[in-house]
Amino acid sequence: MNYSTLKKTVALSFASLAIVAAANAQTMKKDSMMSTGGTPKVFGGRGQYRTWSVGVNAGITSQFLAIGGTYDYRDFNPSFAYGISIKDQLAHSFGLQLDVMGYGSKVSGYNAKTPTPTSAAGTGGVNAGSFATQIQWTGTISGVVNVATIDFLRRKNSVNFFVSAGAGVVSYVPQAFQNGDQTGLIATSKNGSNTVKGDPLYQLDIPVGAGVKFKLSDRVALNFGYTANFLNGDYFDATSKIANHKDKFSYGYGGLEFSLGSSAKPNLDWVNPVALMYDELYDQALRDEVAALKGRVTNVENAVNDLKKDSDGDGVADQFDKCPNTPAGTVVDGGGCPIKFPEPDTTKKAAAAVVAPATPYSNIQFEFDSSVLRTSSYPVLDATSADLRTAKKTLMVSGFASSEGTAAHNLQLSKDRANSVKTYLVNSGVDAKRLKVKGYGETKPIADNSTEDGRVLNRRVEFKK
Repeated sequence: MNYSTLKKTVALSFASLAIVAAANAQTMKKDSMMSTGGTPKVFGGRGQYRTWSVGVNAGITSQFLAIGGTYDYRDFNPSFAYGISIKDQLAHSFGLQLDVMGYGSKVSGYNAKTPTPTSAAGTGGVNAGSFATQIQWTGTISGVVNVATIDFLRRKNSVNFFVSAGAGVVSYVPQAFQNGDQTGLIATSKNGSNTVKGDPLYQLDIPVGAGVKFKLSDRVALNFGYTANFLNGDYFDATSKIANHKDKFSYGYGGLEFSLGSSAKPNLDWVNPVALMYDELYDQALRDEVAALKGRVTNVENAVNDLKKDSDGDGVADQFDKCPNTPAGTVVDGGGCPIKFPEPDTTKKAAAAVVAPATPYSNIQFEFDSSVLRTSSYPVLDATSADLRTAKKTLMVSGFASSEGTAAHNLQLSKDRANSVKTYLVNSGVDAKRLKVKGYGETKPIADNSTEDGRVLNRRVEFKK
């Protein structure tokens, strides 16, 4: 990695963090506007919490990793290192963290036994007994995952475990020594060439870590962690003895993390969303709102029952009944008023008419808002059935309605009336295939719908051959 590429990489890394921080700040502002009060709510947004924190840490480094591997130096020589961190907690379980290791941090190792000759860059082929790499700085951006935030066993946590992984750059000056006690400087390495005074080298750094966090207060946490750093090169220890070998080092540390922001807001690191949901479900204001909603539903149900109320039992709801308290059994019109029928004719002519045979294909009349056949229509239907069975005719059965009610209701009612007639005829022996049914609703009236007498005539079924 050349210096120009390094500058671009570092600039891009920090620019990326700045962009993410700015975007999160906008989201926080928006979420803060959505949030009400000081008590966090489910789905209330990150603006309800403190999400930013800074940390300081110090510990020891090693050229070895806990997972093992191949190394140029065989023996462990612990060295001191320190660093700082800035983190934005994006969610209950995930945050984005910038880590910087400070100037003067060091990684070293040695060979306790007589070292074998090397052909490493930076040593000139001379035996190297130890190395000491001065870290100028490291800058890495990592995703940090909390693995104990969501807890179904405890309401509040005071211990969080975390894992992390990311990428960045390390700037360092490696030195190789002839002796194991870091005396007898052989050389430093610069891009594979020997030089007495080493200039900083740069490598891609991939940190992978894990750790545990202890809550000391709502503001302060104690962190212990371990990070394995995988480098994209073989000059970190100023020695290259193994072909296609990539150097690495580890950092075990302890440190303090300080939460930033308003003390009126809780730290998102320690919020258990399960407890938050539980508390919101049992929130008194929510329970009162549900009770009020039940009351409104009851009022609507009562209003519907009032709409259906028919005190005199004449089939017309009270709100539409123009003649309340009609006697039981009274035949009424759509307004709930009694229908006046003409007095029966007692003359011989009327008597002859009564016994006269029914005329087939006469109109079939129906009661208001009913598709039930009257018994008085049976003679006409029987005569119609007899003629159809004899003549083998095909018949159109057309249903109609008066104008009370909606057009859609009347259309369906007219179809039901026509189907009632068809069912009677089929049951009496007429082939169903010879009967066609159609409903016209309140269209095509044969009488004036503004009068009750006219509406009675319009409640009918007609036959068309």
